Amino acid sequence: MAHPGILHHYFPPRLSAFEHIPSSPSPTPTHDARPQNLILFIGGLSDGLLTVTYPSLIAASLPPTWRLAEVLLSSSYEGWRTGSLARDARELGEAVKYFRKRMREQGNGIGEGEGKIVLMGHSTGCQDIMEYLVGPLNAAAAAKHADEHHDDNEKETTTPHVDAVILQGGVSDREAHFSALLSSPSVGGDPVLAQRKYDDLVSKAQAMTSDGRGNECMSREGHFILADEDENQITAYRTYSLLQPGGDDDYFSSDLSDEVLGLTFGALPRRAGRVMFLLGSRDPYVPSWVDREGLLRRWTEVVRGAGGDVDTVNGGVVPGAAHNLNDDEEVVRRDLVQRVVRFVEGLGESSE
Repeated sequence: MAHPGILHHYFPPRLSAFEHIPSSPSPTPTHDARPQNLILFIGGLSDGLLTVTYPSLIAASLPPTWRLAEVLLSSSYEGWRTGSLARDARELGEAVKYFRKRMREQGNGIGEGEGKIVLMGHSTGCQDIMEYLVGPLNAAAAAKHADEHHDDNEKETTTPHVDAVILQGGVSDREAHFSALLSSPSVGGDPVLAQRKYDDLVSKAQAMTSDGRGNECMSREGHFILADEDENQITAYRTYSLLQPGGDDDYFSSDLSDEVLGLTFGALPRRAGRVMFLLGSRDPYVPSWVDREGLLRRWTEVVRGAGGDVDTVNGGVVPGAAHNLNDDEEVVRRDLVQRVVRFVEGLGESSE
């Protein structure tokens, strides 16, 4: 199937983004209908261009003043195995800068801050967005904000501002991997054995990282993240980041303390105007012991407690949805699409 669009080299020569173009644009577009706003979609581990199908559906359903572009990072496809959220965040910043600049150059009477940019993450794309907005890249801005002499009207940040954020399928890697290990034939549901195997791998990854060998790929032996048919390996650093409690990838675990959530979700209001959480009721990467609605409610309370705006009318647990919705029924995928469309149409209005 052909997908019309524009391929942007936002960080030449390696990094690109694909902007979807409606196959049947309005025959008589007006000046005001020219695309002014953009959703930047960031996929998860092993994802690349068009590997998740619902962004194409969203792009075809957006109002005429909106477009959607899928962002490719160095971590796309198999690059995540040797990558990091920090690298992803830096590259995502380049994409935001590129499209902000392009908005200004295209005219439309729009200056920076008028045309809206929304970041939409799927799976680890959600971690990428969190790292971009509240991770170490913004440590200086966060410290300045905490200073009692800081002027709240100042908007100094170290990464380009975005107008809103959609986090779809943001799940805990360490909880998902432990759950998968627990149900694996080699463990047979024994939680003690599962914990021992889990801790052994984390200890090996930590030791290699501490020895300055974090960028080396680990042995396949005992590496339960790797499937039997998986020919590619993972660095010690990325293994540790994915599995260690409090690791760099650990934004969405259900057991994170209120203090930790305050430093992450609680910092979102300074970086994005509105937030929406979407989690599938059948997402297999959410362990059975996790209360999905309770988890989203907890994140929402933290964001709102910090003065942020969370869309709980369109956001929430999506009935019947799995992780990336590729194999879900059409009615389920259409539900997700309409939630996103209503979200962007409502930007600028207050949410409940």
